Amino acid sequence: MKAESQVRSPHTRTALTVLGACLVLNVIGRGFAESYVVFLLPMERDLGWTRSEMTSVYSIYLLVNGLSSPIVGALFDRWGPRALYTCGMASLAGAYLLAPQVHTLWQFYATIGAMTGIAGASLGMVPSSSLISRWFRERLSTAISVAFAGFGLGALFIVPAAQYLLQSHGWRESYQIMGMTLLALVPLVFFLPWKRYAEGHPEYLNLKRSSAAPERDWTVRAAMGTRMFWGLVWVFFFTAMGMFTIMVQTVVYLVEQGFSPIVAATAFGFSSMLSVVGVLGTGAIADRIGPRRIVSLTFVGSIAGVAILLLMTWFPTPSLLVAFVLVFGICQGARGPIVSSISNRLFAGDHVAAIYGVIFACNAVGAGLGSLMAGLLHDLTDSYRPSFVFAVCALFIAGLPFWRVPELRDFRMRQPLRH
Repeated sequence: MKAESQVRSPHTRTALTVLGACLVLNVIGRGFAESYVVFLLPMERDLGWTRSEMTSVYSIYLLVNGLSSPIVGALFDRWGPRALYTCGMASLAGAYLLAPQVHTLWQFYATIGAMTGIAGASLGMVPSSSLISRWFRERLSTAISVAFAGFGLGALFIVPAAQYLLQSHGWRESYQIMGMTLLALVPLVFFLPWKRYAEGHPEYLNLKRSSAAPERDWTVRAAMGTRMFWGLVWVFFFTAMGMFTIMVQTVVYLVEQGFSPIVAATAFGFSSMLSVVGVLGTGAIADRIGPRRIVSLTFVGSIAGVAILLLMTWFPTPSLLVAFVLVFGICQGARGPIVSSISNRLFAGDHVAAIYGVIFACNAVGAGLGSLMAGLLHDLTDSYRPSFVFAVCALFIAGLPFWRVPELRDFRMRQPLRH
């Protein structure tokens, strides 16, 4: 399919609209969830909870996000995007409207943890990758990269905005304002022409209606019987574990190193902004040269970023902060669109969203365990250094499948999708 090359085609305009909608929903879903990093310190001071208790709320969000992803994928395959996206936006609004009213840890688990996790899965890349694959074929990795860029853009715009709200309103009122904003978006999401968006490009429809037998009728169970499936799971799980061991405490760590809260939040936001560049760049490069070399390079960059952060324990200088933002930021999230594109190409068919949902679930479980380990290691040692070492180890082993699993080692992004 060459939807992206037919600039004046109405199908191309629809394809770009679909891509834009997926991008915006990722901005909202991920950006609001990531705002927790600036709420962590004021809530810790106000409520008197330990660091591990505070990070456990974020861990619950990540775990629920992951565990609900296979269900979200199956619901998308069965019901389509309208009901899923509308319910996801309503769940996110409800979480932020209820959060100011609660006072116990389990209540925060239920709202900012579980409800936000369900919303993140419903608005995120599991449905988006399936929807995008119906409109873009030859440059699927590049298109998915654009949607993945919403993760970084969400943190870039929403995290600093949340910090400004906190400075003038406090955390409870800030949550209320954010919840009302999300509630206003629910009817807008509902009335988008999702039926048209879900149909796909005419070439996609022709493939679905073709009498030709599919190369293989992939199901979740069939996919789980392959090395390539577990290779993608391995990459996603350990990458997320390493990255979120760092990300959940970046703002707090920088504040404790002497930077102001707004500088720390802005640095986190700019790191996420650079992730947009990395995500788009790696997706486009992988389309041309294959994934192995570019994925390996991004792992080297992520490990170097953690090393810079560790160095700031002794030398908390602005120049090292800039270096961390540049190196860590440009590699942040860079593996996501590549794994998503490979999954969509290897396991194309009627169950593609459900299969990717299971893979993405392992990503979120790894992220949840990583953020939980960050809090536990800090409480046990009163230091961030063990967390940094743990993250480096996880990132080092995360890339091994691209060197050890033949189907991933020799994979080329331009091989056709199979229906």
